[in-house]
Amino acid sequence: MIRRIRTPLLALLGAATLSACFSLGGKPPPFLLTLDPDAAPATGTARTAADAATLTILIPTAPQKLRTTRIPVQQDDASIAYVQDAQWVEAPQRLFQRLVSETVAARTSRVVLDEGQYLTAPGEQLAGQLMEFGVDARSNEALVVYQAMLVSAGGKTVTQRRFETREPIGGKVEAKPVGEALTRAANRVALDVAAWLGE
Repeated sequence: MIRRIRTPLLALLGAATLSACFSLGGKPPPFLLTLDPDAAPATGTARTAADAATLTILIPTAPQKLRTTRIPVQQDDASIAYVQDAQWVEAPQRLFQRLVSETVAARTSRVVLDEGQYLTAPGEQLAGQLMEFGVDARSNEALVVYQAMLVSAGGKTVTQRRFETREPIGGKVEAKPVGEALTRAANRVALDVAAWLGE
């Protein structure tokens, strides 16, 4: 009888110990953040371009600290934390690519394609790296750094340009003010990219 009771008791103790070590699911954030473009193409506007005259905007690469839906906070040169309860609705690289595409389409006369849309030649391609997309705790600012690379149709020439913008958070490093500051900074970078591409 004692042996029969001991076995389920040991199993229960083991399960309790495991549940204390592993979490089966974190607490979801109260809301998800996204990037809203300040400029967007007018509804119903039609544009036509030959294959070589189109512009395909690629999803930028990013360092490991940005390959997450969380928002990094650079504490100093060697340490990174993340904003509590702040989470993007999808990867920031994809959000930024979509924001740049919308802004370039609105502010230039180019026919802008997503990398999954072109059927033949992609024309010019805008690639690059999203180097910073988070908070600099030392200055309490949102920081966006984008290293753009424009590849001509056929890949004969490559032009690089670095874009950097800072926006004050204006309060505590919390989800809502940080998301708003990053949206402002990302829009400023997107406008600068559009101005460069429209030259």
